[in-house]
Formats: sequence, structure tokens, C-alpha cells
Amino acid sequence: MVIESIKSEYQRYKSLAEMAISQVPDDRLHKVLGEDGNSIAVVIKHISGNLKSRFTNFLTEDGEKLWRNRDEEFEEKFENRTSLLNNWGESWRILFDQINSLKDSDLGKVVRIRSKELTVSDALQRSLAHVSYHVGQIVLMGRIHGGKDWKSLSIPRGKSQEYNLGPTRERQANK
Repeated sequence: MVIESIKSEYQRYKSLAEMAISQVPDDRLHKVLGEDGNSIAVVIKHISGNLKSRFTNFLTEDGEKLWRNRDEEFEEKFENRTSLLNNWGESWRILFDQINSLKDSDLGKVVRIRSKELTVSDALQRSLAHVSYHVGQIVLMGRIHGGKDWKSLSIPRGKSQEYNLGPTRERQANK
């Protein structure tokens, strides 16, 4: 039950990010807002690198892989949308493959991230918090880039009462 709940939250954040990214024109994916900021493309690369590193051989290897170059994730390389989303999709596949192999009885097992021991439960919560933090950045940047054409990913302003009469998004998510 706990693993399924965690999986559901990962799916929700993945979906939110993808709905936001889909509203951003290609030429805005690499746009940096403010000094020393990151573009949506850079955040996509960072989440992808993090998930691949943490969840490749999750139970048996340190979550910070020698092959990962975290600093490079923050370099703007102007990859096209297809390349970014292919990398994104592969990282989520790795995550979900590992989560699908877990049972609630695995939550007390110990894994390592940068040689630090964490229970599987703590590692999953840490990762989920990290993903949600960066998805929030993607959504905010997406909303800014989308401007007046932005379509709300939740309940649009001024529409709460109308939404509460038929909360379809919650029903769809629970199916």
C-alpha cells in the first residue's frame, strides 16, 4: 500500500511536469529567467540524471553513480524537445521499473546515496521531495512562458465552486 501511494505521487508529478512542458514553445524551453537561473531544459536534464542515477540498481548500488556528471546537467546544451523528452522518459522508466519491483516489506532495507545509509522509505521520500521541488520550478517557468495562453494544471482561478460540483481530476487520478 505504501509503495503504491509513493508510485502514485511520482506519476502525479511526472504528469504535472509533462502538462506544463507541453504548453511551452520549443524556443522557450531553454530560456533562463533571472540571473544564474536554470531553464526548463536544464531542470529536465537534472531530474533525468538524478532519477537514472538513484534508481539504476536501486537496492544494490550507491545512488550516486560514477558515470553521472551532475555538473554537466546544469550546462545549457540546447537539446531539442525530442531528445530532452526521450531522456526524461527513460529516467522515469528506470524509476518505475524499480518501484514496481518493490514491496512494502522492502521499506526498511538500507540503500546508499553518496555513501550515506538511508532506508528505502527515506530514500523514496527524499527523491519524491526532490522531484516535486523541481516539478514546481518547471510548472512556474511554464506558466510564465505560456503567458495568457497558459491552461491551468489545477483548478483555474475563480472556478473552485464550479469545480467542486464535479471534481473530475481527482476521480480520474483514483481510477
